[in-house]
Amino acid sequence: MKERVTPDGRYFVVRGRLWRRANPALSAEQRDKFVRELMSARRAVKAAMSSGDAAQLALARKAVDAAKVGLGERGPVWWTDGAPDLNRHKVKNSPYADWYGSEKT
Repeated sequence: MKERVTPDGRYFVVRGRLWRRANPALSAEQRDKFVRELMSARRAVKAAMSSGDAAQLALARKAVDAAKVGLGERGPVWWTDGAPDLNRHKVKNSPYADWYGSEKT
């Protein structure tokens, strides 16, 4: 299935929800670094969940969050026009509703 990206490139849509995309201004090196950190942290979450270690799980989840903030998917928005962050909002209740309705197949 093709990823549906909003016309301004800020979000992609999954099951009717907007999810913030990574900051396109990141260099390839920065993006690769944060993606590697994210994948490592996700593996740590899986391992901590398997072991039942609550402290390790909390640390791993913090690492996931830090990588996502680094990528620009969480934390302060990476755009500068003052538009609000609609991450995790339903697309049908957003300014993208008309675009989403017209693009649906």
